[in-house]
Amino acid sequence: MTRLPRGAETALEPVRRALDREAAQNAARTEAEARRQAEEILAAARAEAADIRATASREGAEAARADAVASSARARRAARRSILAEQEHLHSLLTAEVMQQAREIRRDPRYPQILRRLTAQADRLLGPMASVTESPRGGVTGTAGSRRIDLSLPALAEQALEENAREVRRLWEDV
Repeated sequence: MTRLPRGAETALEPVRRALDREAAQNAARTEAEARRQAEEILAAARAEAADIRATASREGAEAARADAVASSARARRAARRSILAEQEHLHSLLTAEVMQQAREIRRDPRYPQILRRLTAQADRLLGPMASVTESPRGGVTGTAGSRRIDLSLPALAEQALEENAREVRRLWEDV
């Protein structure tokens, strides 16, 4: 390594100061640029975080709405099943009561008169050559050739239930 001549250090002092100033200015510019880039990166990260939160919030709300719709549909189906089961139960109770009342008609003092009227009805429907007999379940049955008629009390009760089915359905609608 060679040594500088005497007095060169003093002569080089302005160069050294200029180099130090330039280095400090370069460092300041580099630091300012780094800060600016850091702020840009931080702003972009904040914007992306806000977008992610907004998307998550929107997707969460949509998922909650979908869950609410599905839950509501399940509740409506369960309620409908419950209503239908109760209607079926009530209908079976009604049917059982009507059938019981039909069986009770045999104990009514007017049963012989009812039996005559049912026999006359069978004769009218099948003709005078019909064979009409009392049903063991109450009422009558009749045949004429290949034609057959069932005017037994249970059959008449079932027919009455069928004929009044619309009226029975209105009971459910009124509730």
